[in-house]
Amino acid sequence: MSQTGVDPAEIELIIADNDKNPSAREQAGALAAEAPFAVIYVHEPRAGVANVRNAAVAAARGELIAFLDDDEEAPALWLSELMAVLSRFKADAVFGPVRGRAPAGGALTHRAYLERFFSREGPGEAQVIAAYYGCGNSLVRRAALPDSLRPFSSARNHIGGEDDLLFGAMAAAGARFAWAPAAWVWEDPAPERLTLRYAIARAFAYGQGPTSASAAASPPDWIGVARWMAVGSVQALVYGVVAAAKWALGSPDRALALDKAARGLGKLCWFGPFKISFYGRGAA
Repeated sequence: MSQTGVDPAEIELIIADNDKNPSAREQAGALAAEAPFAVIYVHEPRAGVANVRNAAVAAARGELIAFLDDDEEAPALWLSELMAVLSRFKADAVFGPVRGRAPAGGALTHRAYLERFFSREGPGEAQVIAAYYGCGNSLVRRAALPDSLRPFSSARNHIGGEDDLLFGAMAAAGARFAWAPAAWVWEDPAPERLTLRYAIARAFAYGQGPTSASAAASPPDWIGVARWMAVGSVQALVYGVVAAAKWALGSPDRALALDKAARGLGKLCWFGPFKISFYGRGAA
């Protein structure tokens, strides 16, 4: 990963391996031998997305921590753009766009929807934002983290949403968020994720996020839980009917309507048996 506009001496790349066996050690070593900046390999054998993120944060030595998911690819100016926006707006966390990219060629059902699903869009100009996004493609001040070494909740190891909890806690503490439109990255989902079944299950889980976050607040925000469940009920009903109609008509955007219905259902069914595990099954 080549980055321009930033002194290589001020960069370190943390590679966090969450396989039970240290399967990425050799590749990390080969990269370290060629990289113009320090490369640190961390093996976290305990399965779980929060575990591996915490291991990476604990190993990092810098005051600014940038996150990339293992299926994301950053252009050369990515890091410098994130840093420029963070400095300009004196932000505690900065987020950038994600461009979903499915392999070219071949017959992929619902290609447009799936590429959109794995993408992240935001304002066209750099600015302070009230909302927050996922951890992939973000830059965070370590000093703004509620825990400088283990900021991610282990309760979300297998179901995800650990970044929502973190940024929600930072927002409650008065953190300042910003958006960097020029700091975009590619996302190349694994082939097994490029299916409608996987995407709709994730949409359902994403829908659970705001209701779960309200319930996990300290003290729990039960009014917020009730509000999100009410919103979800309406969303699931309306978009469920729309999705059924579009499916019957073979509409090209039928998957998007189903996605919105699933997110609404997730807001309503956010607890216990409805939680879906996406992580912690071997490699992560």
